[in-house]
Amino acid sequence: QVQLVESGGGLVQAGGSLRLSCAASGGTFSTYASAWFRQSPGKEREFVAAISWSGDNTFYADSVKGRFTISRVNAKNTVYLQMNSLKPEDTAVYYCAARNWLIGQVETSRAFYDYWGQGTQVTVSS
Repeated sequence: QVQLVESGGGLVQAGGSLRLSCAASGGTFSTYASAWFRQSPGKEREFVAAISWSGDNTFYADSVKGRFTISRVNAKNTVYLQMNSLKPEDTAVYYCAARNWLIGQVETSRAFYDYWGQGTQVTVSS
């Protein structure tokens, strides 16, 4: 069992970059599949990117593919989301999610993940 805390959000101009971090504590994170989701006001939480426990497999939503990169450093119990070429439509609260799943697959469903952080705000101005 782990606790997740996101950080790195902020206000950036369109075209800029931001790197989010998801720090896990309270347990060994190296066996957890992880993902990033985001939620804008009035909308449901949507999938952004996922990564397997080993980091060998990743998957991205079409809306961020080519711009965002998910990675992890298990020795640091941390998952990252590098966001480049940010657009105003990327504005949202970004959430880190995880599940203890020692299989090299990636999942995009919210229901798959049972650990969630509190979120970090990302605002992209035009």
